[in-house]
Formats: sequence, structure tokens, C-alpha cells
Amino acid sequence: MIGIYGGTFDPVHLGHLRTALEVRQALQLQQLRFIPCATPPHRTPPLANELHRLAMLRSAVTGQRDVIVDTRELDRGGVSYMVDTLLSLRAELPETTLCLIMGMDALRYFDSWHRYLEILSLAHIVVMQRPGNSVEGLRSQPTVYTLIEQHRAMQLQELRRQPAGLIWVQPVTQLAISATAIRGMCARNESIQYLVPDVVRDYIHQHTLYCERGAIAN
Repeated sequence: MIGIYGGTFDPVHLGHLRTALEVRQALQLQQLRFIPCATPPHRTPPLANELHRLAMLRSAVTGQRDVIVDTRELDRGGVSYMVDTLLSLRAELPETTLCLIMGMDALRYFDSWHRYLEILSLAHIVVMQRPGNSVEGLRSQPTVYTLIEQHRAMQLQELRRQPAGLIWVQPVTQLAISATAIRGMCARNESIQYLVPDVVRDYIHQHTLYCERGAIAN
């Protein structure tokens, strides 16, 4: 099984990396692919350009076995629709089980994603459930909640029996770290140590990313 973890990674932080590790271990993924997007369809454009975001992400996962940075969305350019990414992956890996990793907040609005039903035909969805969150909290989103009821896998082995089509809920550690908060701290000249890997902090410092006042705090 291959895990797919998409996002702007603006910047990549320990919340991304720790939860990805936990999913990778729990599902015993053969490979984990971080896929930075070009232009996100559901949020404002990233502040850091593609080259900076890619450099930070690559530095953060250097040396991690079977973890790669996949640049297909950056190479494709334009709005990064996940369905297009999965179609290209499925063309390369027709028989491989693909697991699209997302948070509960992303799942809440999954029915607003471009061709969202087609996404489920191309990959399993692995939902990262942090303490205090639950699928029951999605009852207010009837389309998504019904989709979960219809496709939810109750045993991990089910994911291995087919290449796509199921929804798996995976508990992960609560790490209340956000890229938005990190960018704000940089703008206020506050330290971001212990929120991002040291190599990412050093890169942000070197290139004065997200900063309105010059050098950022160590």
C-alpha cells in the first residue's frame, strides 16, 4: 500500500510529519508520498513559492526510508485537483492500493472537492482522527456522513483486499500545530523552534520567509 499525503506545506511542520509517521506505521505502508500542491482549490494561495516549499519539504524528510516527495502537482501547474493526481498515479500503478491521507476537517467538506466520488474510486481514504474528534461529529454533513457509513472499513485487512473504495479512520496524536500560526509567529519575529524540524527553521531563517521585519528569532 502507498500513502498519499497532499497539502501546501507552507511550511511543513512537525504536525504533518508526526501524523504521517503514525499512519505509515499503523497501516504498514510500503511507501509514503508527500505531494505539495501548486495552487490549492479550497484555500488562499501559499505565501512561499513552489521552490521554497519544495526545498523545505525535501529537507524535512531526507533520510527517511520509503518516504518520497512527489512533485507531479507542481510539475502540472494550475489548480491542484486531487482527482487528477490520483488518476495519474493510478495510470502508473494500476494494481497498487492507494491510501489518500487527510484530516477530519478536510473530510468534513469532502463533498465540495472536485469529482469527489471519483476520488473514492481511485483510492482508499484514510482519515486522521485526533483526540476529541469523531466521525459522529460529521452528522451535520449528511452527504459526507452517509458516504462514511457506506464505505467505512472496520478492519485494516479490508484495505489490502482491494485497491480503492474504502474509508478508514486512524487515531493519531493530537499536535495543535498550524502552518498559519507558524507564519504569523515568523511575521512577529517569534521563535518557531520545536514546531518545525530544525532544518526547516534554518531554511526559513536563511531566506527570511514569512517575515515582515527581516530576520526571524532563533
